[in-house]
Amino acid sequence: MGLKLAGAADLPGCAYPAGVPSPSSFLQAAAELASLTGAAALKHYRSGVAVERKGDGSPVTIADREAEQLARAWLARRFPNDAILGEEFGKAAGTSGRTWVLDPVDGTRTFVRGVPLWGSLVAVVEGDVVLAGAAAFPAIDELVSAAPGEGCWHNGSSCRVSEVAQLSEATVLTSDPQGFARPAHRAGWDRLTGSADMVRTWGDCCGYLLVATGRAEVMLDGRLNPWDIACFVPIMTEAGGVITDLDGITAWNLASAIATNAALAMEARRLIAQA
Repeated sequence: MGLKLAGAADLPGCAYPAGVPSPSSFLQAAAELASLTGAAALKHYRSGVAVERKGDGSPVTIADREAEQLARAWLARRFPNDAILGEEFGKAAGTSGRTWVLDPVDGTRTFVRGVPLWGSLVAVVEGDVVLAGAAAFPAIDELVSAAPGEGCWHNGSSCRVSEVAQLSEATVLTSDPQGFARPAHRAGWDRLTGSADMVRTWGDCCGYLLVATGRAEVMLDGRLNPWDIACFVPIMTEAGGVITDLDGITAWNLASAIATNAALAMEARRLIAQA
């Protein structure tokens, strides 16, 4: 576990201002918080932690809870007037109009099996706009973050989606091919993957990382909560990609998602939505 996660300090031109926060300061803050949250969860990774079941049947561990508690304490010090929406502890009210959206361990099932493709996700939202988003992957030593107009940054360097323009040359990812609730979307998945060069299905948050950094072309999820996806809205768009729900709708709190490079955006969505 001797990895050193590339942190917020590696982002060019970012510093906390004394007055009103700027886009670059939100970028800095989201990246720093994702790194800290990921480091807290990493302490429990591959340690044999006990797994409990939440009311919806999904797993939760001490890593999820401790990491989110740390994130909330950090936000209480740095942004005390902001609201918080977290997977483990719900909503805390604020007065600023901004909300921090937290998923301390995205991919808990992956985490408890010792697979390193889990992440810690952070977004700050105001109205319909995600001001900044960051995703830390401490078990593989990667960090990706973005804010509107500030670019997308991967381990301190600017990153872009791939330029692959043929689906026959593309890599397509998903978290779970059984996760498409509507038969039409499942049929769309079959059409899409039937035309792709490579298909892989251990996705979760790592799939969006791979598309944003040009290592895959398409990532889909059939079921999502806001904390699963909010951070990836600026990450994908600032990397030059496209992110919508499976019906082509754009929002920060998507209930499903398809993230693509720009070259394949229309074709991938046509295949998914085709009757």
